[in-house]
Amino acid sequence: MARSLALALTAAASLTLAAVAAPLAAADPGPGRAQGDRALTYAATARYQVHANAVADGYKPDQYCVVDKAGPGALGYPHFNHKYDNSLDPRKPAALFYEDDGRGGKRLVAVQWLVYDRDQKLTTDDDRPTMFGIPFKGPKPGNFPGQPVHYALHMWLWKKNPDGLFETFNRAVTCLPGTVRPKPSL
Repeated sequence: MARSLALALTAAASLTLAAVAAPLAAADPGPGRAQGDRALTYAATARYQVHANAVADGYKPDQYCVVDKAGPGALGYPHFNHKYDNSLDPRKPAALFYEDDGRGGKRLVAVQWLVYDRDQKLTTDDDRPTMFGIPFKGPKPGNFPGQPVHYALHMWLWKKNPDGLFETFNRAVTCLPGTVRPKPSL
């Protein structure tokens, strides 16, 4: 009961923020636009706090939790909806990231936009996109076979990231033992 009430209140607050911020976003190409777009993202993703809603809307869950190989922290469990690859719409992130909630379920923590590099060269970046006034990271090689060279922007919208809202990994997110993708055998 308390969880569903909290979700309803979060969704209502997000919708209110979006309604107030949308006119600002349309009229202002500067910082006000970034705030308005952020409110749109909150409103559009609030329903995905219920994991089943994300799956029903086409976000495919990965069974493995993604850790930061360079240090502490993780992304969590990615859920991609490739229909939104190349989206620069704040309401349509290509990926959602979840962490274990400690009760056998998943809790939404972050979103990501993914845009393919036009020339597919890691050495050029003349087509780097921006959102919220922030340049995407990359170009980066694909993370799995067949994924093109791309730019990515992560946003820790639903869980505070001590290193910043737009950092790739969050040291406050951990992967449970046995949930990380096994290393390929040689």
